[in-house]
Amino acid sequence: AIDGQAALERLVRADLFEEVLHSRYPGSKRFSLEGVTGLIPLLDDILDEAAGGGLEEALIGMSHRGRLNVMVQIVGRPVLDVYAGFEDPDPKSVLGSGDVKYHMGATGAYRTRRGRDLRVKLVSNPSHLEAVYPVAVGRTRARQMREGDGAWKRIMAIVLHGDAAFAGQGITAEALNFSGLP
Repeated sequence: AIDGQAALERLVRADLFEEVLHSRYPGSKRFSLEGVTGLIPLLDDILDEAAGGGLEEALIGMSHRGRLNVMVQIVGRPVLDVYAGFEDPDPKSVLGSGDVKYHMGATGAYRTRRGRDLRVKLVSNPSHLEAVYPVAVGRTRARQMREGDGAWKRIMAIVLHGDAAFAGQGITAEALNFSGLP
């Protein structure tokens, strides 16, 4: 488990990132991590423990809330890249992203407290619904099947439900039902 000092450091870093975004881009929609800042040390703990069991790659499916912070703190995307998304004057331009910054996915490396590097992929989510869940679970399953024996220990999906409204209905419950497949 993550120690108190490490958790505090992660919380402070996550909070400072949100503070800078808020003060630098006050009118921009950013779906901040405010209110769920504990997500960052929680993901640290999950990835660290899973790496101890042989995890090599994690695919994360999540809604918009806290997505930019997860990109920076967990996936390792450079902060300047995130800021550049806010600076893009014309998203339809040839050089523009063509998508909203909190819809984008990211791929990177996460370093555990024991110094192990994991591949981490934040799955793109161009929806305000939890439609990303079956995508994340399906991509994980496909990777596990391609990799073969023991891949279920090396490749894992992490699915984070937004807004704490888990009613056990709809697409969230259907994605959970995938776990019952042989």
